[in-house]
Amino acid sequence: MDTAIQQYARTNTLRSPDHYRVGPFTVRHNPGWELKFANYAIPDRDAEPTERDVAELVAAFRERGRLPRLEFLPAWAPAVEPALLAAGFTVENRAPVMSCAPDGLLVPKPVDGLRVAEPVTDAEFTSAAAVQHTGFGGEGGPDDGEIAWLRAATEGGGVSGVATVGGTPAGAGGCSAPVDGIGELAGLAVAEGFRRRGVGAALSAWLTRTAFDRGFDAVWLEPGGPEVERIYARIGYRRVGEKLNISLDPA
Repeated sequence: MDTAIQQYARTNTLRSPDHYRVGPFTVRHNPGWELKFANYAIPDRDAEPTERDVAELVAAFRERGRLPRLEFLPAWAPAVEPALLAAGFTVENRAPVMSCAPDGLLVPKPVDGLRVAEPVTDAEFTSAAAVQHTGFGGEGGPDDGEIAWLRAATEGGGVSGVATVGGTPAGAGGCSAPVDGIGELAGLAVAEGFRRRGVGAALSAWLTRTAFDRGFDAVWLEPGGPEVERIYARIGYRRVGEKLNISLDPA
């Protein structure tokens, strides 16, 4: 499953309209969203980058005003991490990768007054993206890239969802369009006033179930920390590998 997930991530990056290649790397570039998690490179399988390859990759990120950053499973390309460390990159974390199959999804505890639906109108997409924006620590309104990401998920065959409690937006997230039957649950955020109430688990389960109803074979995700991992485990997600997130501090 870990190899399938990495192949999914690379294929999805190659399908993104603004991706570009540098040596043995494919870079997912998001021109409308500066968030580091929306801009990163993935090495080719078993890549053995030279010092020049890494330098050119860094320069490409800098030219576009982005933090040089990579996300990949170390076993996919074992020679890449040493080359990056030698160039001054720093490991952000080694995040667990979790996956869920249709027969493994569990029903979370109900949340009073919770309603989850897929955005349809411009206002609904903007409202959902606003929850993501503030949920990830942003200020002001959502970036164009955040709104576009949710739209792309829905229009490309994936899923997006916004949770409301008593009519107030409480959470938002999406599951990207599948590649060979596999999709990624990502961008899930819960508004500060609604945390620790089961909204995140309920929204995640809804997105996952909707993805399965639309023909997905599996959904994977990267939890943001041990507490979040426990939440996903309670709805049926299980560890299947580990992903390296590594970046180079601004010059």
